[in-house]
Amino acid sequence: MRVVTWNLFHGRSVPDTSRSLLREFTDMLAGWAWDVALLQEVPPWWPASLADGCGAEERHVLTSRNALLPARRWVADRRPDLVKSNGGGANAILVRDGGDGGGAVRAHAARRVRTWPERRVAHAVALADGTWVGNVHATTHPDARTRADLARAGAALAGWAGGAPALLGGDMNIAAPRVPGWDDLGGHGIDRFLAQGLSAVAAPVTLDTQGLSDHAPVAVEVVRSQA
Repeated sequence: MRVVTWNLFHGRSVPDTSRSLLREFTDMLAGWAWDVALLQEVPPWWPASLADGCGAEERHVLTSRNALLPARRWVADRRPDLVKSNGGGANAILVRDGGDGGGAVRAHAARRVRTWPERRVAHAVALADGTWVGNVHATTHPDARTRADLARAGAALAGWAGGAPALLGGDMNIAAPRVPGWDDLGGHGIDRFLAQGLSAVAAPVTLDTQGLSDHAPVAVEVVRSQA
């Protein structure tokens, strides 16, 4: 299973672009090989379009700054460089269908891991083979707060998985997560993967975005660990 994690920077580019970049982000994601994509800082109205463009199912959760969302969207669609993170936030999981006709996502679960200073949510999906894949965007600074978010996310995902193999990825906002009971599979800076019952085939690799987002996407291929 190949999994990508990517913080979309609220649909913005570096340098800034004064228009919606939904098509560019969709085309970029669609062009990569992956089975599951874990996305953070996603404009809340994007997940369905991203999934359609990638031939995937999606599940998403709202995070922070989503009050008066229609007004935020009106500005963000026209000037994402101006509204920045105030355009609203979501995390999304995209799953490409394995082809068995039963659908790619068998279950979805979510848990809030922080309310203040910003709402943070961990969520995960169960795949056809029983593997669970989770997505998190932890709070930033101080490190103790970040680690608490990740510990809560890890505990939630382990509970949902119930002993089945599980992968937790996302923007962890810390380069050395050290979550009890989880193996750090690596990543790029703060964008990382943790696992239970899964091993990386090789070290994670970064992907080129041609200026989309301020984060480099990270991809890893995992297999079930040998007993």
